[in-house]
Amino acid sequence: MTNITTPIITQIEQVVANIPGWSPIDQLYTLFNLVYLTAGLEGDIVEIGSWCGRSSSVLGMAAKLIGNTKVFCIDLFPNKSDWHENEDGSYSFKVNLANKSYGAYQEQTVWKAPFEKDIAPLYEKHSSILDYFNETITQCQLVDTVKTYRGDSTDFLESIRHEYQDFKCKLIFIDGDHSYQAVCKDIENTEKFLVEGGWICFDDAFSYYDGVNQAIVDLVINNPNYELGQQMTRKFFVARKKIIS
Repeated sequence: MTNITTPIITQIEQVVANIPGWSPIDQLYTLFNLVYLTAGLEGDIVEIGSWCGRSSSVLGMAAKLIGNTKVFCIDLFPNKSDWHENEDGSYSFKVNLANKSYGAYQEQTVWKAPFEKDIAPLYEKHSSILDYFNETITQCQLVDTVKTYRGDSTDFLESIRHEYQDFKCKLIFIDGDHSYQAVCKDIENTEKFLVEGGWICFDDAFSYYDGVNQAIVDLVINNPNYELGQQMTRKFFVARKKIIS
């Protein structure tokens, strides 16, 4: 539970201090504030791309604070054995789930140096990123707030339709596969559940990933159903679904 007299940014820094990931504090703070400001809206939170739970824990903190809100985290959560080295020395991974194969880091692969520095060491503790994620959520006391879906947004879409008759979300955070096709698919699969006044957010926006940038321009910035589009931090873009009714 958050402490109402301790600045949220301080609490965020403490929570994520030992959680691996690439989300900077200013982005996490902005993400927390957006969730906090949706307290009066219906729906839950959807995160695509959760890794070890760095941003998931902050989303969970905010969801727990405002109450009556769950965080659905969608990720492939690769095992150590899912990674392979490409001919150029970079790395990609392929996950097989329920007779279906998923590839990641195919167009923009992970170069050897960052793989050995940031990714390989994680598997010294756990053989699966899912184990790391679950450990994070347990330590943050968010087990009842954060729900995990191993797969992609299409799998989540099929699953959620069976589990909930009237699923709604008030915030979507997209940080999955960074190819143009994948980002477009993630937007299209989830935005249908976004309530009016709800936020759609993107990591790695307008930084180094052309696919992410173009998908945001085509499906969000040029979409009249969204308003208040803004790059909030160095690599974090948000927009609000227009309130019509």
